[in-house]
Amino acid sequence: QVQFVESGGGLVQAGGSLRLSCIASGITFSIHTMGWYRQAPGKQRELVARISRSGSTNYAEFVKGRFTISRDNAANTVYLQMNSLKPEDTAVYYCNAPTLSGPTYLGYWGQGTQVTVSS
Repeated sequence: QVQFVESGGGLVQAGGSLRLSCIASGITFSIHTMGWYRQAPGKQRELVARISRSGSTNYAEFVKGRFTISRDNAANTVYLQMNSLKPEDTAVYYCNAPTLSGPTYLGYWGQGTQVTVSS
């Protein structure tokens, strides 16, 4: 059974930091590019950052220089370090395995973790 369990969100003031974690199970974690998505109220889910199985990273323009994605294959875990947070970063954050045609596990989204940034 594929499962993603996200954690680490919370309420933080603008300029603050949070570190998100996502533990994946039911997949061969080490072979997948892994990524973090977010969905703000009334908006579509969007890809924030991704990390390949070799450790190469890519970021959406709106988080470049502020967020850092990393992974621990031994622990089946992907992380997102978020610094210099802005109110517009407020969203529910999810992890999955992105591909060029979309998330690999489209029907297996976790519960997400809420990030709220106050101004």
